Amino acid sequence: MDCLTPAALLAEACAAAGRPSAGAQLIRAGENTLWRLPGGVVARIGRPGQLATAAKELAIAHWLRGHRVPAVRPLAGQPAPHAVRGRPVTFWHELPPHRPGTAVELATALRRLHRLPPPEGGLGPLDPFVRLPERIDAAPLDAPDRRRLHARLADLRTAWHELALPARQSTVVHGDAWSGNLAVTATAAHLLDFERTALGPVEWDLTTTAVGRHTFGAVPPETYAAFCAAYGADVTEWPGYPVLRDIRELRLTCYAWQQAGADPRHRAQARHRLACLFGAHGPRPWGWAPLG
Repeated sequence: MDCLTPAALLAEACAAAGRPSAGAQLIRAGENTLWRLPGGVVARIGRPGQLATAAKELAIAHWLRGHRVPAVRPLAGQPAPHAVRGRPVTFWHELPPHRPGTAVELATALRRLHRLPPPEGGLGPLDPFVRLPERIDAAPLDAPDRRRLHARLADLRTAWHELALPARQSTVVHGDAWSGNLAVTATAAHLLDFERTALGPVEWDLTTTAVGRHTFGAVPPETYAAFCAAYGADVTEWPGYPVLRDIRELRLTCYAWQQAGADPRHRAQARHRLACLFGAHGPRPWGWAPLG
């Protein structure tokens, strides 16, 4: 674990890349840390051990640009991420003023993405369980709840494999398709964040909005209907949807516990999600609240 403050880590990363860091502004600190630098540049600092993932993000961004799909653009001259204390650092063009995408805009962007031919350089298969064991182990849980989450993870791994999806996994999916990963400017809707981009079932990308409707209860019925109409399908009508929904809910619960470990304000929501998974709050929607 590095002992540098986020600002000191940024300064070291910028020095290694020959870029100024004076006057940098923190945009977001989460799974990745984003900084606004002088000259319309954004620095993205990933987690330790994620160099390969960051390299994939650069490659996907270039691939999308080759297909004229609006997306965030890396700065030129980055054949690979910079490595600073085991963390990947990449530099991107800052987008002009923007807002999150609407449900219809997201559906339209996904439909276009799903029709693209896969990159020639290859892309790995979707892993919907990535980092879940580590998150469960690190969560501030008691031993019985930790065992229950591991058992649920094992059951869902079995259910995922029983769907027999590998034969269909020739489509590029975003992997984390929600409105916050679509930035709409005055001229276009730009895709963001390609950490989870992979070859997989298109239903995985559609499940996020369906969960927003049926688990969170945050997406109004008419908005969800417009999303389905814009994409051309309702994933909840697919027989395998309950498995993808349950995996997504497990991911969201584990993420809540990860955040609760860093900020006790999230513990109530994390406990609520856990209780929902194990039947304490009846049928969906469960009224899950987004983590601020």
